[in-house]
Amino acid sequence: MEKANHSEVTEFIILGFFELPDLQIFLFIVFLIIYLMSLTGNLLIIITVCSDSHLHSPMFFFLINLSFLEICYVTVTMPKLLAVLIAQNKTIFFMQCMTQMYLFLSFTNTEFYLLTAMAYDRYVAICKPLHYTIIMNKKVCFILAIVSWTISFLNPLPHVILISQSSFCRSNDINHFFCDMTALLTLLCSGTSVIETINYIEGPVLVFPLFILTNISYVYIISAVLKIQSAKGRQKTFSTCSSHLTVVLLFYGTSFCVYLRPQSTDSMDLNKLLTVLYITAIPLLNPLIYSLRNKELKGALWKANRRAKNYFSSRINKMLHTVFDGDISTISKQGGR
Repeated sequence: MEKANHSEVTEFIILGFFELPDLQIFLFIVFLIIYLMSLTGNLLIIITVCSDSHLHSPMFFFLINLSFLEICYVTVTMPKLLAVLIAQNKTIFFMQCMTQMYLFLSFTNTEFYLLTAMAYDRYVAICKPLHYTIIMNKKVCFILAIVSWTISFLNPLPHVILISQSSFCRSNDINHFFCDMTALLTLLCSGTSVIETINYIEGPVLVFPLFILTNISYVYIISAVLKIQSAKGRQKTFSTCSSHLTVVLLFYGTSFCVYLRPQSTDSMDLNKLLTVLYITAIPLLNPLIYSLRNKELKGALWKANRRAKNYFSSRINKMLHTVFDGDISTISKQGGR
């Protein structure tokens, strides 16, 4: 598709992991398991928090938002990747590609904002415990969540509009497993300077302030924890935010590795591998981290597990009882005759 502008590009070819032709089935199985585990883990957290009244607090309200975000996040990329691996369906229409890129960027931005809101929630809970219920009331929580989602979905619009109106003159082959913005920029023959300038401005203006606010929150949190005299008290207080801190380190660490590296066509394969870790690890590990490190959530999950076992056990016993009672009554009737 040489010398074609955007009006002539009707579809793209997602190359996926074409460098590994003998591992396509293996990769499909691995990514399918990761996808199903990510959906199950995050959905389980949402159901557990919603069904347990003891977990109806600001911290778990944001956790529901984060789990829902992870479900959307992994669903934007994984189904198409699975189709590329198993069915060799590598084509994606132009508008579908732009939509996938827009949603991926939006969900990535949303995670930055939600993690910052959760850090502020932990700061208020530990540093201002007496005013926690007043500061983090329902109205404040809803405003923080709505602002996080709204800004995140407005922010990628300039990127998507500029890329969709640019000229693709090199190829329509995307050397990635989804419509990644960095991969699409390598296909443009004009207009990349404006988009790259927006990217350079966006980081210091939007992302780094969130990173700094999160760090400031944890400076105050760690300072408050160190002032607690008893070791048991310090451990108990810090355990309330250890899971969130782990998620923050994981998310910022992987995202900085992906997006702060110099981009070039020679580094696309390495960028692809880092993005795999970025996209698959975070939605999979987040529910595991929160369920293993948060005692309240762990207890609620155990209760839900016991309730489910008791429910299914009673249902099975009832079915068996009905079957055997029916057989006995039938035999007794036949014996009476």
